[in-house]
Amino acid sequence: MVDAATDDRVVPEAPLWRTLVRPRWLALLALALVIAAAFAALGQWQLSRAVDSNDPGLSIGVDESPTPVEDVVRPGEPIRTDDVGRLVDATGQWVPGDFLVISDRVNDGRTGWWVAGHLATGADADGPSLAVALGWSAEEGTARRVTEEWNAGGAPTGVVTLTGRIVDSEAPELPDEDAADPFTMTTLSEAALVNIWRETASPDIYGVNLISAAAPNGLESIFSPRPEAQTTLNWLNVFYALEWVVFAGFAVYFWYRLGRDAWEREAEEKVLAESTLAESSS
Repeated sequence: MVDAATDDRVVPEAPLWRTLVRPRWLALLALALVIAAAFAALGQWQLSRAVDSNDPGLSIGVDESPTPVEDVVRPGEPIRTDDVGRLVDATGQWVPGDFLVISDRVNDGRTGWWVAGHLATGADADGPSLAVALGWSAEEGTARRVTEEWNAGGAPTGVVTLTGRIVDSEAPELPDEDAADPFTMTTLSEAALVNIWRETASPDIYGVNLISAAAPNGLESIFSPRPEAQTTLNWLNVFYALEWVVFAGFAVYFWYRLGRDAWEREAEEKVLAESTLAESSS
């Protein structure tokens, strides 16, 4: 405060800390710290919401556990973005004669061919159909030989359980009329397979592909690494978090400012009282 007579600020004789350590001001400090802690907690919560992680149901550094495919995606429905690349188990039976070659497949930087099959899911093969990429080969002849052998009865019979990653179905492409075999498929697309596959007990089809973790003899496993978590930063939430931090600091500063004002007011009142007393004495 300002002294009206001299327009100069009165400098208290007693130090500020003597005012701030009084029980009243210590109690107010405790209240200010509680409020500041609450604001800081809100800021931390807001900051945690500022980072969005696209991790397909996993925690970095934790071993993956396969999930039944029917628990992750439903037939005819699109797969959730967070579930693309999830490790799943699929149980069913191979549909004879529905093995084929998919060309122009890149496997860890090398271009080659896939061998894909038609899995009728369910122990009794009465579930939805699922397209499975079984393995990869750098040689077209090898891929076609394995395909012919499996179509001729070399595929495992009975119930099989496959483990692999599910990915989005691919868009169909028109055949290349200039290719040696214009009917060779270049994408694993359910939209195209539905016109090629044999009928099964269920008319439903999963709208995803399964990349098998294990490959048949003669083929290499398809390179399908665990997807990396994608993180994005929400700057609006970061701004809100900073606001809470400012509020927390202001709560303590407000206590300090009130204490300092009381300290200065006491000094001015003392000077005023002494001045009044002096005038009365004179």
